Amino acid sequence: MSGPSHSLENELRLARLRSLTRREFFARSGAFSLGAIAMAQMGGSSLFAGTAAPAPGPLAPKAPPLPGKARSVIYLHMSGAPPSLDLFDWKPKLKELHMQDCPESLIAGQKFAFIRGRPKMLGSPYKFARHGQSGGWFSEAIPHMAGIADDITVVRSMWTDQFNHAPAELMVHTGNMRAGSASMGAWTTYGLGSVNQDLPGFVVLLSGGTDPTGGKSLWGSGSLPGVYQGTQCRTTGEPILYADNPPGMSRDSRRRTLDALKALNEAELRQFGDPETRTRIEQYELAYRMQVSVPDVFDIAKEPESIRKAYGAKPGEGGFANNCLLARRLVEKGVRFVQLYDWGWDIHGTGPGDDLMDAFPKKCRDVDQAAAALITDLKQRGMLDETLVVWGGEFGRTPMNEARGGSKYLGRDHHPACFTLWMAGGGIKRGHNHGATDDFGYGIVDDKVTVRDLQTTLLHQMGLDAHAFSYRFQGLDQRLIGPTGEGRVVKEILA
Repeated sequence: MSGPSHSLENELRLARLRSLTRREFFARSGAFSLGAIAMAQMGGSSLFAGTAAPAPGPLAPKAPPLPGKARSVIYLHMSGAPPSLDLFDWKPKLKELHMQDCPESLIAGQKFAFIRGRPKMLGSPYKFARHGQSGGWFSEAIPHMAGIADDITVVRSMWTDQFNHAPAELMVHTGNMRAGSASMGAWTTYGLGSVNQDLPGFVVLLSGGTDPTGGKSLWGSGSLPGVYQGTQCRTTGEPILYADNPPGMSRDSRRRTLDALKALNEAELRQFGDPETRTRIEQYELAYRMQVSVPDVFDIAKEPESIRKAYGAKPGEGGFANNCLLARRLVEKGVRFVQLYDWGWDIHGTGPGDDLMDAFPKKCRDVDQAAAALITDLKQRGMLDETLVVWGGEFGRTPMNEARGGSKYLGRDHHPACFTLWMAGGGIKRGHNHGATDDFGYGIVDDKVTVRDLQTTLLHQMGLDAHAFSYRFQGLDQRLIGPTGEGRVVKEILA
């Protein structure tokens, strides 16, 4: 039913919508026209004379509310879920049952992503040995990580409830299996800001040839203001696309342009109070500062040759090794959260490109030396105590051979019930082994650690209480760990 009242309501609604457009803003704001802004700048005056100075930017460093041990985080995510049973979780019983029929008790009532029928058990084709005073088991496929056994805590009892890659990665990094929630890096920079105002507070580096399965939502800001999302950088070429001045524009000219834009945006911010306007201001200004700061920090040729050799890094090339060295350089310069994603760990055994005998050892060689060198380098520089490093994937792999479609290649299906990751620095115990799985590496038998526990512990080490740390959005207190009471600090792994 229509009538005068409905017509009036529609007119009012359209008027409100018009007031939110940039065009309407320019048309109505004579005092803030481009001409007025230009005249104010030429005369050295301020359009906002007599008003309060802008508040400190959202990325200004903040003191943690709790006594945190870590100042920054480097998270090394192996996208695709590396097989713990071939890396850290030695199972001699599984080796004895190699290629025998899987016990019915393991598969009764269970659902798998790809396994069908009754699969064969798959013992690891790699030799294991104990390393360091901690006596932790490591595969021959990762000799360099074995060499840092006494500097890390290996958690062999991780658990998640997601068994497909994208939802599992989103759960680990955003606390929600669906896209759209804020990532750990975004939460951390929201809570603590950034030490270096000339660099992003949250940097993302990729290797392995493509984005992680969960996509760019893994480093998004979700309901938080956009200024806290991760900044994806490239290892080779221009580190951040479109940050440099176009041909014909000098740095002074760019500065004058940004001053005009800033005045416009600040006027809009004062009128409408939209936090995304503040984000726009901050991003323009940060991009200008990064034109000088980013090329310097991304130039690994400035590192001594001995350091580059330790990582296996080569100037002008991409890859995980260069990204690890860059991660150290970034946290050394004050970046709060550095996230590395290395794609290619989905070892199903459907062919030579994703099997245990060919693809898997290549992936190990890609990351083993550099990950270990990162820990050693941070330790030698006295930075490890304040830098929390995490290495791991999104879920585990089955102790059974997948054999999809009758494949003769060796590989493992997805398995959320247990997997392994390791942590170092930032107040984490050194040379510690936490948790245990059963004789087949199929289920957890001791000291279960959930994804929520990992998130809670990481924030705790940064001086943030995951249960109290929230952001009001759409009437709800959004949290990294979700709305329930899940998530505990895993005190057993803390120094």
